[in-house]
Amino acid sequence: MKIRSDWHIHTHNSCDEAAMLIPTLIRQAKEKGIEKFGITDHLHTINEMPDIEASRREYLEYQTENFHFGIEVSVMTTQVLELIAQGGQAPADWREKSDENAALAIALTKEDIDRLGIEYVVGGTHWPIGVPFENQALIRNYHRQNMFLANHPLIDIVAHPWWFHSGYWKENCPQYQPWFEDFSVIPKSLHNEFASAVVENKKLVEINISAMLLNPHYPEKFKKQYLEYLVELKSQGVKLTIGSDCHNADYNIDFNTAERMLDEAGINENDIVDRPTLRRD
Repeated sequence: MKIRSDWHIHTHNSCDEAAMLIPTLIRQAKEKGIEKFGITDHLHTINEMPDIEASRREYLEYQTENFHFGIEVSVMTTQVLELIAQGGQAPADWREKSDENAALAIALTKEDIDRLGIEYVVGGTHWPIGVPFENQALIRNYHRQNMFLANHPLIDIVAHPWWFHSGYWKENCPQYQPWFEDFSVIPKSLHNEFASAVVENKKLVEINISAMLLNPHYPEKFKKQYLEYLVELKSQGVKLTIGSDCHNADYNIDFNTAERMLDEAGINENDIVDRPTLRRD
């Protein structure tokens, strides 16, 4: 297969280590044969809104055909977002100290989307919220967050389901936990529930290249099982999209290896949606 679209790319305006300039992206995407693509800088809380505004200004300066403006939001809790909106500061350990059943939220509104011309919204589960680093608790918590995104009216693409930051499991969990030694520890019933919600709500599920398929910290067995999971989602009617999740100064994604992995798993070009929205069609 040939990857021709990419709906998850970060620029130097993102709040994390991302470093790419938009002119670099436009030039290198063309060189790699990426025909349709969009930027999605991070928004965790309203503290990052100036970053998104800067990203929008720069996007408009270099806007070109088939280049789109999106955003990536994180699952937070209502309590933390309200605290920050009122001028407070969330404690560094808010994720650990939150209640497992705290109301979930994202820091984006329909008014923000209209004001900033946001064309699509990528939503990701980026951290455990309110649970110990114990296998079943983490699985339960991540599934809850994934389901929140699958049902949220503003989300278009669910990013990298079951991604888990290598720093978390290296420092806080036994090696390759909670699901890296064997992805089958996650009950299929959870995958089925997620797939059903995604299809019902006309969401897309991301095939993430950098954070999942080519992540050097993830075992090969896990990557094989994860590809099988994506194929199972596809068989249940889930529509898939590609996200490189590039954070680099150059658009140096190894698309060739990703294409080979997808080919071997049985995912082809016809399985990839080349636009970032379904629900607005």
